[in-house]
Amino acid sequence: MSFSGKYQLESQENFVPFMKAVGLPDELVQKGKDLKSISEIEENGDNFKVTITTGTQVLSNNFTIGQESELDTMTGGKVMAAVHREGNKLKVSLKGVESVTELVDKDTIVNTMTLGDIVYKRVSKRM
Repeated sequence: MSFSGKYQLESQENFVPFMKAVGLPDELVQKGKDLKSISEIEENGDNFKVTITTGTQVLSNNFTIGQESELDTMTGGKVMAAVHREGNKLKVSLKGVESVTELVDKDTIVNTMTLGDIVYKRVSKRM
């Protein structure tokens, strides 16, 4: 299955505690908790472009599976990391945050981010 497509956030768990734990300012946490982000994924072989739009904030990352790339983080920083693919899952570690994006079926993506004992889960549906 291909990740390519446009997805809208349907539900999320533990947004506020996770965002506070990664250091997002309270005003941005409150502003972002009710916004329905749109994720656009372009997959071309091992090359990916992922663009996430939340309100007026746009986060865009380009990477090649298995190669170290400069990735933008939710807090506005940049980090060098390699994204790995295991079947229908994309895995990456960003500054102590373990992120797993899984294509559970052709229309649903589940992104799980773990920081210590806080697990933030996002479920997005194909538009």
